[in-house]
Amino acid sequence: MSQLFQPLAIGKLQLDNRIVIAPMCQYSAEDGSAGDWHMIHLGHLALSGAGLLITEATAVSPEGRITANDLGLYSDANEAALARVLGAIRAYAPIPIAMQISHAGRKASSQAPWAGGLQIRPGEPGGWQTVAPSAVPHAQSEAPPTALDRAGLDKVRADFAATARRAARLGIDGLEIHAAHGYLLHQFLSPLANHRDDEYGGSLENRMRFVLEVFDAVRAEFPADRPVWARISATDWVPGGWDIDGTVALSQALKARGCAAIHVTTGGVSPAQAIKLGPGYQVPYAQRVKAEAGLPTLAVGLITEPEQAESIIANQEADAVSLARAMLYDPRWPWHAAARLGAQVNAPKQYWRSQPREFKDLFKGASFGQR
Repeated sequence: MSQLFQPLAIGKLQLDNRIVIAPMCQYSAEDGSAGDWHMIHLGHLALSGAGLLITEATAVSPEGRITANDLGLYSDANEAALARVLGAIRAYAPIPIAMQISHAGRKASSQAPWAGGLQIRPGEPGGWQTVAPSAVPHAQSEAPPTALDRAGLDKVRADFAATARRAARLGIDGLEIHAAHGYLLHQFLSPLANHRDDEYGGSLENRMRFVLEVFDAVRAEFPADRPVWARISATDWVPGGWDIDGTVALSQALKARGCAAIHVTTGGVSPAQAIKLGPGYQVPYAQRVKAEAGLPTLAVGLITEPEQAESIIANQEADAVSLARAMLYDPRWPWHAAARLGAQVNAPKQYWRSQPREFKDLFKGASFGQR
């Protein structure tokens, strides 16, 4: 019996299997609002048979966007646009949908990756002044961010809470707070980005403080029966940066506040990172968080083969696998994994006729006759 296709609970949210579609930015919104591309993109991923779909990083404020075309949920127009997209998806795909909420901090005001991905400096067309824990730029050649003062911290916290309320109204099944990949909350955690000398900088306890405050604010505004969890970069891949010991400590502190899971990734806070790539290269970090924090973990990073994913779950290295690029390349990855592992998967009845004859029990409940 395949372990990858066993159900999983994240808080009170029940997943049919342990395949999660990771959040993947599309840089295709207008003024933060989802459009037809999101309908197509999320719609076809929702038909994949995965256990959970997490929407792309969704900005809590205009200045919190990575690019001017990032998805956001900070206005009535954003909320209405997402309601349209989600309504269409839910009519045909019963997959649970979670949302990753984020603030880019000093990595905001950037070009889209296909346009080079470089910072757009304040005063240049399409650019704006970024904010961060400290006035330290991501790269030496970039314009420095403005260090957040007390009013700025209060605004960011309130923006996360407001987005959580909007997500609740949209019927989002779970929220993932983005504290990874070098964005604002990760910037508070990492000594490479956080040079503060107040209660939000210096010691590990102080550097974790704002992340925990944001979590508390989000948790308070999202329905108690729907889970909230965090995505954390387990290491900066730079000496003297954020590391796995801090990740475990943060995960334990989040658990005490009601966090339902940890989505474990790495890197993103410094151009000096030296990542050691390889199949499943981030899985050992998820395994340690799972063992020491006692929370369900989602593992991500070069997980591409069904047998590899099965082994991760069967060996209790993580509770779920999170796929990004592999899912873009093969949006029916869960179907093909189920076929290879002898499992069953949900598929829309409109596609039942595609079930290969040698896998006649692949689709749950499939029965197709034709005159």
